[in-house]
Amino acid sequence: MTGEILFLCHRIPFPPDRGDKIRSFHILKRLAEIAPVHVGCFADDDRDMGFASEMEALTASQCVLPRNRSRAVAGLAGLVRRQPMLVSMYESAQMHRWVQHTMRERPITAVMGYSAQMAHFIPDLPPGVRFVMDFVDFDSAKYAAYGELGGGMMGWVNRREGRLLRDFERTIAGRACVSAFVSEAEAELFRTSSGFDNRRVIAIDNGVALDYFNPAARFEPVGRVGRPLIVFTGQMDYRPNIEAVDSFAHQSLPALRAIHPDACFAIVGRNPAPQVEALKQMPGVIVTGSVPDVRGWLAAADVVVAPLRIARGIQNKVLEAMAMARPVVASPEAAEGIDARDGKHFLIAADPAEETEKVAALLADPGRAQSLGQAARARMEERYRWSEMLKELPEMLFGQRDRTIVRAA
Repeated sequence: MTGEILFLCHRIPFPPDRGDKIRSFHILKRLAEIAPVHVGCFADDDRDMGFASEMEALTASQCVLPRNRSRAVAGLAGLVRRQPMLVSMYESAQMHRWVQHTMRERPITAVMGYSAQMAHFIPDLPPGVRFVMDFVDFDSAKYAAYGELGGGMMGWVNRREGRLLRDFERTIAGRACVSAFVSEAEAELFRTSSGFDNRRVIAIDNGVALDYFNPAARFEPVGRVGRPLIVFTGQMDYRPNIEAVDSFAHQSLPALRAIHPDACFAIVGRNPAPQVEALKQMPGVIVTGSVPDVRGWLAAADVVVAPLRIARGIQNKVLEAMAMARPVVASPEAAEGIDARDGKHFLIAADPAEETEKVAALLADPGRAQSLGQAARARMEERYRWSEMLKELPEMLFGQRDRTIVRAA
């Protein structure tokens, strides 16, 4: 079967410089190898809009729109329509029109949605057009967890979001030929919740760019910083990341500095929230903001930590640190879904006291830290190549394996 692909993504899938864009970028690259691909997506800001022209090298056509609907407006609209706020935030008549035009004018035979908030743009599809939905994370479960932890108005808002989004996800999965999640744990959780079996709900694990995240690659080292150096990486306006670094800075770092007075905790990532910026006032805390290349900080780290308490799917930050051959101490939530062994490829710590203990043990035993990092790199090479993760996409979209096109120059 010949045909073209429509790919709808909530955030421009270019370049791979944050968690969700890493997965969508590699999916876009693979789709462009399979068939001409038409991309509809949103940009968070002017910086993201600036990448649209570069992405054209991968697309047959594209529609990149600024996302400028506030949470307040989205929340009110969602209340009126009984619609999840996550979906309402991405409502756009212009995107609906572009999708309809593309479906009408192009020989689209496969549609792929990325993240639940883009599914409402997918119209009723004619016979013969396959629909693959990559939910990535089981988002309604995340909001339900927030609702259980919080009280007052925000607790109510999150519980409502969890309920509405769960129903929306189940409806979309009912329309899709295949629904994908970022890990088998997420997929199984959704199967249990929705009643769909493992033919309709599958896992597509994240991979890692092993040539790029490679300790032998060329990159700019960071300048002189304190030693030992403990590093956390991530988008720093994202609630789970904010809570993770706040917890580590207040509960683990002081105990580590009692042993190593010069120890530093570097929080590396763009858009640090005010709560994160405030941590700079604490002894030993560095908040970098956006950096041109995270690899320098990872390479400099004596230990990389991922102390997330609420996490969904596979954490790219953990895969990248392991690919850089760094010893990683992760919470069970951050480690969930990663096919690696506690004590062999990384260390899992359930709470701040155990985090402190395990980080301190690695700092006291550089040989052990080095061997753990080397084992981590070997595991990434063995298990987490993007080419392997996405090898089934042609069959999911077109019912054919190894379907690859050669583009004209």
